[in-house]
Amino acid sequence: MVGILRVEVVVPASQSLKDKRSVIKSLREQLRGRFNIAVAEVEANDTWQRGALGMRTVGEDRQEVQGLLRQVAEWIRHTRLVDLVNIDEDDW
Repeated sequence: MVGILRVEVVVPASQSLKDKRSVIKSLREQLRGRFNIAVAEVEANDTWQRGALGMRTVGEDRQEVQGLLRQVAEWIRHTRLVDLVNIDEDDW
């Protein structure tokens, strides 16, 4: 089972593209370390306050994968690095 999560975020403290990239990089590293998932910035690369991250994980069953993706979404919702705008979840 493969689970895919796409989140759109706003980086409210960002005053430049460099600021946003720093925050997004930190967010990606924290997600990889905490949840052992693949993470990439997938859209809005040149927008200085908005970003979109795509995440993917693999597990043995749907409940395991969906549970992990819910934990990831909840963690992002509560982090102070970004404000969550939208979440899209899919599994194969």
